[in-house]
Amino acid sequence: MRTTLKITLFFASCILLFTSMTFKPKRIIFFGDSITQQGVSAKGYVTLIKKSLDSTKYTVMGAGIGGNKVYDLYLRLEDDVLNKKPDLVVIYVGINDVWHKQSSHTGTDYDKYLKFYQALINKIQGVGSKVVLVTPSVVGEKKDGTNELDADLNKYAEGIRQLAAKNNLPVCDLRKIFADYEAKNNPEDKEKGILTVDRVHLNEIGNKLVADQLLPLVK
Repeated sequence: MRTTLKITLFFASCILLFTSMTFKPKRIIFFGDSITQQGVSAKGYVTLIKKSLDSTKYTVMGAGIGGNKVYDLYLRLEDDVLNKKPDLVVIYVGINDVWHKQSSHTGTDYDKYLKFYQALINKIQGVGSKVVLVTPSVVGEKKDGTNELDADLNKYAEGIRQLAAKNNLPVCDLRKIFADYEAKNNPEDKEKGILTVDRVHLNEIGNKLVADQLLPLVK
């Protein structure tokens, strides 16, 4: 009888251990600037993704700070991302690196942008986490390359595509996705109000579009 009890307890312990190991939720961190910071609001893209995923299988976190550029992400990578032991990190940064070159002359030169971005990839992969890249979307919603910063954004977005190919990583090409959406849904050629509230930050439709595009990549 005592032997049977011991065997039962042993197998029960094994089942509990196996269950805890098998069903540990995957940790996903969205890492970026104010677009991601606002993404954790009630109708933000991070929240929409979180609601679409099984909470027993996924833990979703936002790590966005307004005004951040790629080197800001690099400086806070350890504290805000790596220490949380993520399984997947989605990097969405680049708008301020381009925009602030014009607005405050504190943007990031193209070569430095790619070097810091590659350094982020290296450090995240170095701890065994997976990475998804995101191209910068828009500063202004006019069609056909007529926004003032379109040429620079196209250049930086192409750099992200090349990094994705070089590192064999998935990329969510929001630059192209937004351009395609504007071509079909912005007949009056407005500079805001289609996907953004202020030419940059996402409105409800923009957040849903981003969430719909990222969801298959993070599952």
